[in-house]
Amino acid sequence: MKSSVQISRGIESLFGTRDENIRLMESGLNVRTRLLNDSLEVEGDAAAVARATGILNDYAALTSEGFVFANGDLNNYLRVVTADPDTSLRRLVESGRQRSFGKKVITPKTMTQRRYVEAIERNDMVFGIGPAGTGKTYLAVAMAVAALLSKRVSRLILTRPAVEAGERLGFLPGTLQEKIDPYVRPLYDALYEMIEAEKIEKLLERNTIEVAPLAFMRGRTLNDSFIIMDEAQNTTPEQMKMMLTRQGFNSKMVVTGDITQIDLPNGQRSGLVEVMDVLRGVEGISFVAFEDRDVVRHALVQKIVRAYERYNEAIGANRQLSLKLKGSVKNQPEAESAPVKNGTVILPADTDA
Repeated sequence: MKSSVQISRGIESLFGTRDENIRLMESGLNVRTRLLNDSLEVEGDAAAVARATGILNDYAALTSEGFVFANGDLNNYLRVVTADPDTSLRRLVESGRQRSFGKKVITPKTMTQRRYVEAIERNDMVFGIGPAGTGKTYLAVAMAVAALLSKRVSRLILTRPAVEAGERLGFLPGTLQEKIDPYVRPLYDALYEMIEAEKIEKLLERNTIEVAPLAFMRGRTLNDSFIIMDEAQNTTPEQMKMMLTRQGFNSKMVVTGDITQIDLPNGQRSGLVEVMDVLRGVEGISFVAFEDRDVVRHALVQKIVRAYERYNEAIGANRQLSLKLKGSVKNQPEAESAPVKNGTVILPADTDA
């Protein structure tokens, strides 16, 4: 089946750098496209062509209404709409209204990101759980900055456990702050994108913004604060309980983590894994699960996440099969061996020689 869609403007952003956008749609929907003078022809299975035509019609309508897709945004949108048949490009664009976070204006790029931002607005405690590159920490910091600048809270508390990612760095020189800075650097990176550097330095000096490892939180009550606990998969159950119970009056807490990247010693249960069972269903607490299709970094990051998921599933399946085979062999009765005398096997009397 073939279909044509009139494209009057924005053809460059539709195709993207090295045609990456149109190739993404072709591979995601299993269709072929051909650029004509004033339209784009789509060929393939009837259902796939109808889906692609709908996306292209949404794109043409949005651009004719004056909507401009920023660099990389259309690629992120297409990744979502080609994977989710219930989502349209127009709905995705219109649902992710722009929000101002300090010097940054951000639009949630996926439906999960939109639910995440809305959950943070509605609830006092939110867990954002999912793979790297889905915007969990970045959006949490953006929401925290917005709350601080609008004076809904009086300070930001950004914390994460000081656990190395499979390495042992040993002794680190410098002051205490210089020792812990490498562990909390990702939180600083997000902050500097939202607020001018000079303003951040002043806020840090006055402790309006505090960036510290998790160990520094014990014994405190954090009132009138926006609290972010990052890399929560590397907390122990005891640390998780300790941190969650620091929340005081007029405070909001966002906990982020990726349960596929736990750096705790072998045999140590993750506090994030446990809390998903303990607090699920508690009123006032929201859990938002991100998936690989929510990755908004380089397109390769999404492919890497999916490849690891397939690999781990295969390893798990092989392990289960191995255990089943061992169990079946173990349950089989041992075969009786024929007696041997002076190196010669003695056959039963009724056995033909």
